[in-house]
Formats: sequence, structure tokens, C-alpha cells
Amino acid sequence: MFDVTAIGELLIDFTPAGASAAGDPLFAQKPGGAPANVLAANSRLGGRNAFIGKVGNDGFGDFLRGMLEKLRIDVSGLCTDPEIPTTLAFVQLGRNGERSFSFYRKPGADLMLRDSEIKSSLISGCHILHFGSVSLTGEPSRSATLSAVKSARKAGRIVSYDPNYRPLLWEDAGTAKRQMAAGLKLADIVKVSEEEMTLLTGETDLEKGSAALARFGASLIFVSLGAGGAFYRSGDRCASLPAYDVKTIDTNGAGDAFLGAALFRLRGKTLEEIRSLKDAELKDILLFANAAGALATTKNGAIPAMPSLEEIRSCMETVPFLPRG
Repeated sequence: MFDVTAIGELLIDFTPAGASAAGDPLFAQKPGGAPANVLAANSRLGGRNAFIGKVGNDGFGDFLRGMLEKLRIDVSGLCTDPEIPTTLAFVQLGRNGERSFSFYRKPGADLMLRDSEIKSSLISGCHILHFGSVSLTGEPSRSATLSAVKSARKAGRIVSYDPNYRPLLWEDAGTAKRQMAAGLKLADIVKVSEEEMTLLTGETDLEKGSAALARFGASLIFVSLGAGGAFYRSGDRCASLPAYDVKTIDTNGAGDAFLGAALFRLRGKTLEEIRSLKDAELKDILLFANAAGALATTKNGAIPAMPSLEEIRSCMETVPFLPRG
């Protein structure tokens, strides 16, 4: 039994790497893609995971497959497209490490995953199936992803969803909102950023926004707040906890590290057990996930920055919280 099977994009992040002697910008090749990042974070902590997705028949695809294998992530569900190249993303970093993306994906191999290529055993043989909204941006991956999620629900598996909004990958915000909401209706666990919560609900207040998200059906909702920490809702109960005060250089993958860590702490629990978690348990999970997200910002890249269990424990014991406000 896999702790988590993730379906979605696996791609190359080209991240800023200084400048050449002539002053030209340099970029480093890093593995990325939000669902793969979540698995990487989870595997780094000791989870047993599998990936379903598609890369191109090129050096980038070979590199990504090898990276997942090094993390001991099952790649039997990773397909190779004979014609469409591996998806690429160029990451730009702002002064505070905040990132923006430029995608080379019209199409990219990740969009070409078909329902017929999905190994059903990776879904029936998992505890949690995780997906994100990037695989809903086009066909055939949209239909394949939704079919996999519906199969997971039919098999009684827990469904985790991250409606991670990448504006450049959608026709417009209205289309994005409709497709992202379709994923919300199938999810048991949802993780959103504050901006994504507002996009999907029209609410800026955390309690009102998370309550609106819960009406789609999720039992547990996380809202990541960057330097503001994170917020959770479980039924009528909700709370926010602060972020750890670390030296941030690159926020790429921080939310995925947060979610991968949270799912690690939920491994083996039934949905009823998750619904019944006490406030103290939920707060401990949130602090654990906050530490993972914070530590991921202290290194460049997404997958290479995922922290170990020892690093998270050390952060929780020794690193102070950022002041509120």
C-alpha cells in the first residue's frame, strides 16, 4: 500500500543561478511540478509513494524519472510521450524570494496523459490520491485526472487536492475557477494559498473563505499564508499558527513541502479518524507542516529543497516564530 499516489505534472524548473562572466543570466535545471514536489517532500520524510504522469522522450524526461527513482518513488505509472517534449518552466524570483513562472507547454508532455495509460493498481493500492489543478488546464490530462480521482473515491481512497493557480496556463480566470471548483467537489483534503481561497470563494477572511471551501465537501482544509504561517479548518473548528523565522531565498515548492509533510502526518488514518482529530493534534500537524514549508524556502529549487524529518524536528525545537502582522 502506497501512502500517497499523486497524478499530474512533472516538469523542469529552470531557476535563477547567478550570471556568467559576461553578465548573462544563468539558470539551473531543477526537477519540479507540484504533485511531484508533494511526493518528494513526503518521501524525504519516509513515506512510500507512487507517481502517475507523463514526460517527453528526451533528456529532461530521463532526468526527471531518475530523480523520482532516487527518492524511492514508484515510477511504474510514469509514461513517456514519443513526440511531445517534457514541459519546461522558467522561474523568476523577486526580492523576497517570491516566484513567478513562464511555461513552455503548448502542449507539454504532462498534458498528454490519457485515461487508458493510468495503472489502476496505483490508485487501488494507495491510501491517499493527490492531484492538482494544473492537470485540469487541458485535454486529455483533464479527463484522465478526473477519471482517476473518481476511481479513487469509488475505491474508498482519501482524495487530496491542491487547486494551485497558474494564470498563464488558463484561458481566463473564469475558466480556471470553474475547472478548479470541479476538483473541489471531489476532495477530502484541500490545501490552498490565501490568494487561491479568495479566487475560489470571493472571500478574504480566512474563516469565511475556508467555510465556503468546506461547503464543496472537504473534511480538512489548509490555507497557506506564506510569512503569515498557515490556517486550518476541520468542520466548525479552525485556527491559524505562525511561520518559523528562517532566511528565505526561494519560495518555489514551499506550499508543496507543507502539504507533503501534512499528508505524511495523516498517513494510515481513515477519513473518519482525520475528521475526529483533536485541536491539539491538528495544531501539531500544522506546525510540522509549517516547519517543512519554511525550511523549503532556505534552499534553491523545489524538490532539492525538501527537508528531512530531523531538520523539521530541529526547526520546531529551536527556530522562533515570525512575529504576527
